[in-house]
Amino acid sequence: MFDDLSARTSFGLDDHALRARPTVFRADLFAGQTVLVTGGGSGIGKAIAVLFARLGASVMICGRRPQPLADTLSLLRDLGADADAQAMTIRDPAQVEALIERTWQRFGRLDVLINNAGGQFAQPALDLSPRGWNAVVDTNLNGTWYVTQAAARAWREHDVPGNVISIVLDNFRGMPSIAHSSAARAAVMNLARTLAVEWAPHRIRVNCVAPGAIESTGFAQYPRERLNRFYNANPMRVLGDVFDVAEACVYLASPAGKFITGETLVVDGGGRLWGETWLSERPAHFDPV
Repeated sequence: MFDDLSARTSFGLDDHALRARPTVFRADLFAGQTVLVTGGGSGIGKAIAVLFARLGASVMICGRRPQPLADTLSLLRDLGADADAQAMTIRDPAQVEALIERTWQRFGRLDVLINNAGGQFAQPALDLSPRGWNAVVDTNLNGTWYVTQAAARAWREHDVPGNVISIVLDNFRGMPSIAHSSAARAAVMNLARTLAVEWAPHRIRVNCVAPGAIESTGFAQYPRERLNRFYNANPMRVLGDVFDVAEACVYLASPAGKFITGETLVVDGGGRLWGETWLSERPAHFDPV
């Protein structure tokens, strides 16, 4: 019934698929605009960067690993985009400030910020160390805040509107096995609601996209024998792909989303309503009776 994920040698859409995947959006939708995608070197972030490039945007990507950034930058330029990349960590406010400054210097503007950088590891909450907890929260919450605030300050300084879209988690019923990330992403969603009101006078919209079970390169970090459990994450019993998330971001960033702020767009095949995903071993307590 399902594709056997445990037998896969790779995950997610390859470069050819990212180039060729049909989209409902017109090719020049973001012509003349600049989009910054954090964590843009691989996975969901790469798909987002590629789609905005295909739609005419100039694109800045950042991330911790230079090689994936270089590979994605080459792809963006092959698509005809004016693009650049910077290796850095969003956990360092000074590096974040330098990233925003370089984006303005390189492109002369910034129109859309996609907060995609982040990460987590699966572990029962009782076993989480302070170091493990802090590492995830520092990236997923603090890092997201540093980039968001720096971008907003630049928009205020230049007296131009702005658009923030943060990738979070489908954590509305909790997320056993990744309590640290679930808590951080919930904070980002509340932050978006808060900033949507506070920054409305500055013409800055702030929204989130909450993916559910999305097949991406990130699947490689999970134990093979547990991968097929992702099919239990939603009532459709299918997996989304990275392009589903990219198109959700484009919608919110486009004129079609001009009256939307402070919201979280859920892209999960109904996972918010039914389904479960245990990224660590599921306790026998939850086995069917």
